[in-house]
Amino acid sequence: MEEESTAQAQGEDIATNGTSEAQEASEDLSAQLAAANTKAEDNYNRFLLAMADFENYKKRIERQFSDIALAGRKSLLEKFLPVLDNLERALSYGENSDGLRDGVLQTLKGFEAMLAAEGVKPIAVKGAPFDPKVAEAIGTQAAEGVADDIVLEEAQKGYTLGGELLRPARVIVAKNE
Repeated sequence: MEEESTAQAQGEDIATNGTSEAQEASEDLSAQLAAANTKAEDNYNRFLLAMADFENYKKRIERQFSDIALAGRKSLLEKFLPVLDNLERALSYGENSDGLRDGVLQTLKGFEAMLAAEGVKPIAVKGAPFDPKVAEAIGTQAAEGVADDIVLEEAQKGYTLGGELLRPARVIVAKNE
């Protein structure tokens, strides 16, 4: 009987040890799974952050390219404005020669149409109060019956491009005393 008890006790020890080892293995696997899930979640969060950074980078580059294109366009259009000014001056002096005047007038209209198609608009300042945001005063002149700081004459037209100042107008402003 004693042998049976000993055998039974040994069997119980083995069963307890087996259960204990299985439990430890299960806990070890659970810990590994939890660590792997944490690492996967961390990697996913890093991925999302990298994607957001990339989207922001793309938007920034698109804005920079747009700004560069606009700057190039402005530079080119600014070079056309003196030609436009010279054509207007030629029209004001060449009243005796009708053929030349008509040719210059057609050229002027062509330039104005090209500039309008590009979004360039002249600034109307004559007769309006002087605004240093859109005009540059190159002189003053006394004028009876006209209030101070009213634009009397436009020496050079000003232009805007898409609501942004391309070139300020150069004007003569009324100053009485």
